[in-house]
Amino acid sequence: MKKLVLALCLIALSCVAVLPAMADGVPLPGDSVYQVDARAEDQAGQAVVWSSLRGRPTIVSMFYANCHLMCPLIIASGKALQGRLPPEQRDALAFAMISIDPARDTPAALREVAQMHRLDTAHWRLLRPEDNDVRTLAAALGIRYRAQPDGSFNHTSVLILLDRDGRIVARSEVAGLQPDPGFVSRVREHLSDATLATD
Repeated sequence: MKKLVLALCLIALSCVAVLPAMADGVPLPGDSVYQVDARAEDQAGQAVVWSSLRGRPTIVSMFYANCHLMCPLIIASGKALQGRLPPEQRDALAFAMISIDPARDTPAALREVAQMHRLDTAHWRLLRPEDNDVRTLAAALGIRYRAQPDGSFNHTSVLILLDRDGRIVARSEVAGLQPDPGFVSRVREHLSDATLATD
């Protein structure tokens, strides 16, 4: 199987990832973020290959469990978005929250976050990437972050809609209990189109 090389740069640091040319026997689009060869584990401690998220439209973001301000608002925005969707669209949409602090965000810590926010784990996955994959995933998603001396992180607060093949469809940097109306509309439109495409 041929592999491509994607050079990703973030904050003047070059990150090189080896790209899988295929997923499930079907080539990934060239602009798919699932081209990034990354590994993680979820809140259940199960190993996850990043490209295995392919197959469902997915909202992705990055966070860390020890954050007590913006990260809870990011999760709240995702839940509020979920609540604005009709049941069939809600069932079709997945959520993936990717940790930028894998040293501390163990599966147990991720489970605690899921329980605290009452996340439906049938739709939400909290992922702890391998250390060397965090920056690569952040670069692929256009998310900036920087560790602070006190152990906190400055990072982009964003929800990103990926199509079922991992192409970025829309993004919103509005975090809070009320979701970004324009983003909600874009998600609904995309899920309607995706449903029609599979009928």
